[in-house]
Amino acid sequence: MLTRLIVSLGLLCLAAPAQDTIVRFRTNLGDIDVQMLPAAAPLSVANFLGYVRRGDYNNTIFHRSVNNFVVQGGGFNTSRGAINSGSSVRLEYREANTRGTLAMARGDSINSATNQWFFNTVDNTRTLGPTNNGGYTVFGRIVNTAGLGVMDRIAAVPIYNFGAPFDTLPLQNYRSGTPTVSNYIVVNSVAVLEASSIVPTINEGGAVTVSSFGGFSVASPGSWIEIYGTNLATTTREWAGGDFTDGQAPFALDEVSVTIGGQRAFVRFVSPGQLNVQVPANVPTGGPQAVVVTARGVSSPAMMLDIQRLAPGLFAPPAFKIRNAQFVVPVRPSDGALINNGSVPGVRPSDAIPGETLLFYGVGFGRVDPATVPVAGQVVTGTPRLVAPVTFRIGDQPATVTYAGLVSGAIGLYQFNVVIPPTLTRGDVKVEVEVDGIPLRQETLYLPVANPPAP
Repeated sequence: MLTRLIVSLGLLCLAAPAQDTIVRFRTNLGDIDVQMLPAAAPLSVANFLGYVRRGDYNNTIFHRSVNNFVVQGGGFNTSRGAINSGSSVRLEYREANTRGTLAMARGDSINSATNQWFFNTVDNTRTLGPTNNGGYTVFGRIVNTAGLGVMDRIAAVPIYNFGAPFDTLPLQNYRSGTPTVSNYIVVNSVAVLEASSIVPTINEGGAVTVSSFGGFSVASPGSWIEIYGTNLATTTREWAGGDFTDGQAPFALDEVSVTIGGQRAFVRFVSPGQLNVQVPANVPTGGPQAVVVTARGVSSPAMMLDIQRLAPGLFAPPAFKIRNAQFVVPVRPSDGALINNGSVPGVRPSDAIPGETLLFYGVGFGRVDPATVPVAGQVVTGTPRLVAPVTFRIGDQPATVTYAGLVSGAIGLYQFNVVIPPTLTRGDVKVEVEVDGIPLRQETLYLPVANPPAP
């Protein structure tokens, strides 16, 4: 149970329904790629794609721009003539109107949406939520920062009043008279992208050890890492039991695979913007290695990641960073409590008690004995112990480590049973850890300690 708790907090992401279709808005200010959300708004997605496939949105304009609110299109061509609209679609409010989402425009009737749409340029969750006459249907989401940048450029174009519905018409390089095509913000085309045209891209510096264990830019064989980028996948999900073969983790999920130093990584989670993978055990160490994502047969440009023999990090989620102090989060085995000082909403406060044994969890601590137990890609059985010596100092006092090794039933997760020094007194104290003389890659970690129990 404790293992499942740590894994769920630190290594996994919540699975979401698959979203397969990406649509590209090609505008005269740049491209905006949008992921369709059929699970949230199936009727609206089908309605929108019908207009797309007929080419109805080609050579149309953004006819409405409201500062710190929305930019709207889908209704008028470059002559400001209305495009043909079909039947209305009923309201499907399920997703919030957050920044970068694509939603259906409508009239006062909640079921009056037809062809017009808008991008939310800011978080309009409250403004366009269900309290506003039922809300507005979100059916797509911009997939990358480049697309958000184009949306922002459109929103920054000056607006002019040509009477409703063009009373907030964005025009570029406009001086006076009747606007020309060159003045409008034009949607040259809207088209569904073929899988072969979607190139996955890793962000600069976008491969790091999982954030709950430090988020640093160094990894080791067996480390869990997060990869951030664009077009990394067309679905969003975590691995499931059916993806395993005889206890071995999958090398690919939904046609997404990763190599590190030319070796296949184990893929735990995929989404358009983030992958979670485990570094294979046989990756060369001692310097940068190429990380490459392949999605539906298309490979990304390589991004380099420093791979060292050891890259230790302890479970210390960003949510437990309080007033610029990052707290490590061990577990009390007797009741499963997460040790914390009560500053994290929703987590019951529970200080470490001098003299008790707590379980610390980590990644990147290296080989184990017996050597037949792999540090990557395999569900661990038994209690394989860490080969390299590990030391804990808590509050500048040495702490006894009664067990250091991999967690049975998990993959690549280390456990350290540590006795809290019995003479510590109340306060937030430093935790210093070394493995084979190498310190943690994280910033300074702290542990909240209670007063020792009365004799």
